[in-house]
Amino acid sequence: MGKPVNIFVCQSCGTVHGKWAGRCDSCGQWNSLVEEIPAQNAPKSGRRNKKSRGIEFVELSGVSESVPRLKTGIAEFDRVTGGGLVPASVLLIGGDPGIGKSTLLLQATSHMAKSGIKTAYISGEEAVAQVRLRAKRLGLQDAPVDLAAETSLGPILDGLMETRPDVVIIDSIQTLWTDLLGAAPGTVAQVRACAQELTRYAKKRGACIILVGHVTKDGQIAGPRVVEHMVDAVLYFEGDRANQFRILRAHKNRFGPTDEIGVFEMCDTGLAEVDNPSALFLDGRGDAASGAAVFAGLEGTRPVLTEIQALVAPAAFGTPRRAVVGWDSGRLAMVLAVLEARCGVSFGGKDVYLNVAGGLKIGEPAADLAVAAALCSSVFDIPLPADCVVFGEISLSGDVRTASRAAARLKEAKKLGFSRAIAPATTKTKNKKQLPIIAIKTLPQLISRVEAFGD
Repeated sequence: MGKPVNIFVCQSCGTVHGKWAGRCDSCGQWNSLVEEIPAQNAPKSGRRNKKSRGIEFVELSGVSESVPRLKTGIAEFDRVTGGGLVPASVLLIGGDPGIGKSTLLLQATSHMAKSGIKTAYISGEEAVAQVRLRAKRLGLQDAPVDLAAETSLGPILDGLMETRPDVVIIDSIQTLWTDLLGAAPGTVAQVRACAQELTRYAKKRGACIILVGHVTKDGQIAGPRVVEHMVDAVLYFEGDRANQFRILRAHKNRFGPTDEIGVFEMCDTGLAEVDNPSALFLDGRGDAASGAAVFAGLEGTRPVLTEIQALVAPAAFGTPRRAVVGWDSGRLAMVLAVLEARCGVSFGGKDVYLNVAGGLKIGEPAADLAVAAALCSSVFDIPLPADCVVFGEISLSGDVRTASRAAARLKEAKKLGFSRAIAPATTKTKNKKQLPIIAIKTLPQLISRVEAFGD
């Protein structure tokens, strides 16, 4: 028998190398190759030695039994998942350390257990006593949740086969390991193998499994991206630990809409739901000040109003600074270029600071017009009306394009007490009771409108 040949796997992208190198040829990461021993004596499946019977095909027009979703008892969590947990599905939840992932899942499992759903919480990072202390602090110590602390995949699967819970929490996937592989826990091979076995168990036994995943410094879930392809939904728990707001966002969901968000507030007793995030993000607004614009945006299917703050000041040094929090810095550079080229507003030699209040991250292009309005308000030192919302997309030619679902944005703004909106001229409103629109066709018209507010 020949000597087993070890392989080196990149912990960033999962590429297999025949020998060690300081830099991965695939993703370019340095010092990311880890030596792994392939499984030489893995147990063979009993069916592998038999003649394959093939697979059974069915017609697409057939009728399948509809299984009701499992309600977690947390409305914001159910909103993000598309109406509740789907049996025989696998979810992956990632987030920064200490952001509240374990707290959220412990609250969800406790609510489900009290409603009669059999749940299991398996911790690979904390001892049983530590989980009990957190449950006592949250007032959930009486919930009938099956609790265990284990990192070996074999005993976990054996225990699940015996108890057969409906919902299983694995905290976290990076701590699990299987003895079929010689790699250390947390490596690409171990994470991929453990996730694959748990996914197979969920599909076969009809249980819903929620995996907790660590994130890298770039904000991506650590481990191979193939894990995100295997699971049915990928959720990110976002927020700043210095801020009490937390946002659960769906990046992938086979059973519901993507980019849906759930808003929570971190309290002494755990995470509390926020029914009206728009009122929360706009809370504390004082008198009208220059450089502030209220953006009527959409997060998934939910309209959310947030305040965009801009500050344009003379540069203290030779090179102007551009600082952005909560928005794409490349998008800001584009808006600044269009304002200079099409409207003659100069930002050379000036520092530009942009912030989205409340810690929310905005990704839709409809925020272009609100950003431009905030920038012009700061440059001219003219406050925008406090009862006005702004939304619209800006093209490179300086035209203002319409935004999707304008009616929902205007309805939310009216519900919160706003009386008018600066929106694209192509915005179509069927309801005459909605907010009156200040139509903007091109970016120079926005400049004229902002200057008129100062008269």
